Amino acid sequence: MASLSVKPGQRYTLRDWNTSRELLVTNAERQRFASHQIRQEGRALRNETNNQTKWDEHDNRTRLNERIECVGQWKETLDKYLTDVDMEINALTQMKEQAERALQAKNLPLDVAIENLTLRESRRDIDVVKDPAEDELYKEVEVIDATKKALQQKVSEAFEQLCLLEEARQQLNFDHRAKMEALEIDRTCVSLNINSPNISYKVNPTRVPIGSLSPEQWDQCSQYNRDRAEAEMKASSELREAVALTISQTDNELEAQRVATEFAFRKHIHQLEKALDELRWQQKNTLEEIAEMKDDIRRLEEDLRNKVSNLKLAHTRLETRTYRPNMELCRDQAQQGLTDEVHQLEGTIAALKQKLAQSQDALDALYKDLYRIQEDIKIKSNSLSLDNKCIDGRRKLTVPAEKFVPEVDTFNRTTNRTLSALKSRQLELA
Repeated sequence: MASLSVKPGQRYTLRDWNTSRELLVTNAERQRFASHQIRQEGRALRNETNNQTKWDEHDNRTRLNERIECVGQWKETLDKYLTDVDMEINALTQMKEQAERALQAKNLPLDVAIENLTLRESRRDIDVVKDPAEDELYKEVEVIDATKKALQQKVSEAFEQLCLLEEARQQLNFDHRAKMEALEIDRTCVSLNINSPNISYKVNPTRVPIGSLSPEQWDQCSQYNRDRAEAEMKASSELREAVALTISQTDNELEAQRVATEFAFRKHIHQLEKALDELRWQQKNTLEEIAEMKDDIRRLEEDLRNKVSNLKLAHTRLETRTYRPNMELCRDQAQQGLTDEVHQLEGTIAALKQKLAQSQDALDALYKDLYRIQEDIKIKSNSLSLDNKCIDGRRKLTVPAEKFVPEVDTFNRTTNRTLSALKSRQLELA
């Protein structure tokens, strides 16, 4: 009988073989599960980081665009104020030149008054009296001197205000140039992307540059420049009105004094003419104000209709959004914004209605005032016509002195010497 060959070494049991196989299978499954978990976590991380990166870049691009819009709005505001300041500077310069011309024009009536006083010194004997005409001539010299001082003061004030306007304009211009440069930089940043050739790592890019301002400080700087420009333009506008009023007042004072040295009756006619001119001016302004008030009432009614439409739109949006399903029915910023818009529009509509009622009342008052003015014009026109008929045979045409700038300043040459002589003569007569 032949013998069987047996492989030398340890022999394992069937249980050991099964245990080894199960251990390998278990380890393989566990490793595959761990690998699967890592792969899923990697995919989730990639998706999350990719989404986060895209949203961060999108949010910052949106912030940059919002910043560009904000700076652009300020730039447009500064553009407008620069234009307004330039216009105000031109207007004030023209008013200053007008005041200077009015100041020079006062030399001619002063020379005429002094010449009249000098000629009247040639009177002899009993005719050398201190009569009302002489009193009016001395008063005319005083009035002219006061008007020259008032006009000179307004010219000086206008020069100082022009300097302030130029300073405010320089600040606006400096702010405007800075915002244009900032807009160019931010627009360049918006145009960059990951494929741009000029992007690279930078040294400490998150540092806060020296001199950086907070958004509130940045806005306050521009607001300060704007407010100062507004204040200077308002002061300039008030000064222009004051200069124009001074020119008008000085001209009226001189004209009234010239009339006072002539016939007493003509003085009364002048007062009537002045009153009529004032009434016609008031009538013209009242008619213009009535037309403007009608136009404003029409605009108020149109705005009120538009605001009602906006309120309907906001109501519809709010009502429509109440049908959002399940978790989408949240009080988000859009919901809050629409609610605030409804409250704002309701207040606006109430204010518009109140202002419309006030405007209607003001229009009625204007019509009543216009009727009183027109009746007064008829009364004074009749009085003037009667007075003109009374003196028609003795009245002569009054031609105002021609406005011109003399080549020689006769005021500085003759005034001091002649006034001294006239004052001495007046003391002697007193």
